[in-house]
Amino acid sequence: MSVTALPSAPVSVLLKGATQEAHTRAETTAFVTDLMAGRLSIAAFTALAAQHQAIYAALEDLGRRVAGEPGADALVRPELERTAVLAEDLRTLTGGGEAPPVLASTEEYVHRLRTLDDLAGYAAHAYTRYLGDLSGGQAIKRMMQRHYGMGEDGLAFYTFTQIAKIPPYKAAYRTALDELPLDQGGRERLVAEARAAFRYNEAVFVELGRQFRPAA
Repeated sequence: MSVTALPSAPVSVLLKGATQEAHTRAETTAFVTDLMAGRLSIAAFTALAAQHQAIYAALEDLGRRVAGEPGADALVRPELERTAVLAEDLRTLTGGGEAPPVLASTEEYVHRLRTLDDLAGYAAHAYTRYLGDLSGGQAIKRMMQRHYGMGEDGLAFYTFTQIAKIPPYKAAYRTALDELPLDQGGRERLVAEARAAFRYNEAVFVELGRQFRPAA
């Protein structure tokens, strides 16, 4: 979907259409499909959590940098922050030991987040990550419990204790995206950065897939 083809469409609609192909590529990588099907291990999930910890620390630092911009208060939400619960999950998953290393693809993702300094850039990555956690992330939690025998411990990342009902919260977040004070250039920038965010996520999954493969 081209941004310029639908200049009056809400931002959330543009984002969904423009990132659909990239989203599908990311969620159908071998690592994701194998993990969700129960063909990998808790160790693979632990490695994923370690990548998430680095990514969310950078994303939430970015949120603090743009918090003073018009419209930011509706998007930079404390109830979405994941850094603390990821640290909790990793302590559980590793038994208090050393976390798995941060991969090169994750370092590139983190570097990108650290170079951004605008609300459109933050919104693109927040849309990709947080709305994904509130949607497909809930399915990942169920699959970890079903296939790997996990309970709530180690899965706090997917549990948003401060959000009473997820569907209306997601709808309100999309409305906040639609109400961002963006001109056409800002809208194009937002969509382009969201596409890039999915590419960064895909690269992380691909690298994890090289490290973790189903048992023969």
